[in-house]
Amino acid sequence: MFRLLFVITLLSQTVSGLFAQVEERPAPDYIRTIQFKGSTSQSQLPIIRLGERLQLSFDALNGEEADFYYVITHHNFDWTPSDLSKGEYLDGFDDVRIETYENSLNTLQIFSHYRLNIPNRETRRIEKSGNYLLSIYDDDGYLVFSRKFMVMESLVGVSVDIKRSRDLKYIDAKQSVQFTINSSSLLLRNPKQTVKTLVMQNSNLKTAITNLKPQYTIGTELIYRYDQESSFWGGNEFHNFDNKDVRAASNSIRRVELNDLYENYLYTDIDRSDRPYTYNPDINGNFVVRNLDVQNPSIEAEYVRIHFNLQYFDNIGDKEIHIYGNFNNWTIDGSTYLSYDEYSDSYRCSRLFKQGFYNYKYVLVDRDGSIDPTPISGSFWQTENDYTVLVYFRDLGERYDRIVGMGMANSSKITNN
Repeated sequence: MFRLLFVITLLSQTVSGLFAQVEERPAPDYIRTIQFKGSTSQSQLPIIRLGERLQLSFDALNGEEADFYYVITHHNFDWTPSDLSKGEYLDGFDDVRIETYENSLNTLQIFSHYRLNIPNRETRRIEKSGNYLLSIYDDDGYLVFSRKFMVMESLVGVSVDIKRSRDLKYIDAKQSVQFTINSSSLLLRNPKQTVKTLVMQNSNLKTAITNLKPQYTIGTELIYRYDQESSFWGGNEFHNFDNKDVRAASNSIRRVELNDLYENYLYTDIDRSDRPYTYNPDINGNFVVRNLDVQNPSIEAEYVRIHFNLQYFDNIGDKEIHIYGNFNNWTIDGSTYLSYDEYSDSYRCSRLFKQGFYNYKYVLVDRDGSIDPTPISGSFWQTENDYTVLVYFRDLGERYDRIVGMGMANSSKITNN
């Protein structure tokens, strides 16, 4: 009897594991500068149309010229595995070695730069729209890291408007996303059950809103006029640094040193939560690799140890301060942690970055992993942010969630009504 109960328990755990929501595997320390985008997107979360190209690149700093393999899996709206077989959503095959790589040239830090384009000779085409996970494995079959991406069809129109919050408590700090889905060419039957939406700020999937239902229907249009339910903290413009010339100080870099690697010391940042909003152009958390003095930054850009410094901030309680941005896919880890330095009475952190232009901000992280972006940077309704709305549809009898439309807007055109 005990053995039977053990087997049943084991099977139930296995089944629940198979159908659990998939999470992205953060890259280990020796994998750096993962760039993942579509044909035209500058974001690190590609959203491509059927037939468009995907581009992945990354650096391995261990100097081993290791072999890496990629696997593509299809997922439902909630990131559980879909019912589709590999042959249904992929023309060709995966679990193929990444063949294109180059070793670094004239750099202090030795690395190998890997590139993967899809479609390619083996993976000829992605056949279905929906959520996908691209997983990278090493030669021993160990999962090194994974990244999510989306493939869409343009079957419905999505118009998006950004509004100030109607709640007086948040009117100066939050931005609400309102949108309309026009399905003139696609019959959306029973939309409260068959239609799902994903709303993102600055292509950050970790803070996306996914629980919105259409409030009402007018003809072929589904109307979403939420306020608090579809609102995001406006935040503040990102800090940035640009070390395209690694040997020169700039308006963000106050000192340069050369030890085993180049070291760039940034100017001390301050608490901006109680200061007036000031517009400062940014790229909404993203980054661009570049080096002024070389022809191919992919293999000739230096790795530089960047030193962050935040003026003493005394309202953290038992929370931690981290740097935050798309340079590592919005991940909180040991390399982003700022520790208190008693001598300078400030919080400090150092981390390797490949030469380029980077956005970042400071956030508070609770013990449960929840992130609060407002105490250090502040939150303002005027802040410029990008917003994306994806529309998912699973008709009666279908076996997977299609992405049938996308809308985008920028809060620079925010309105009060």
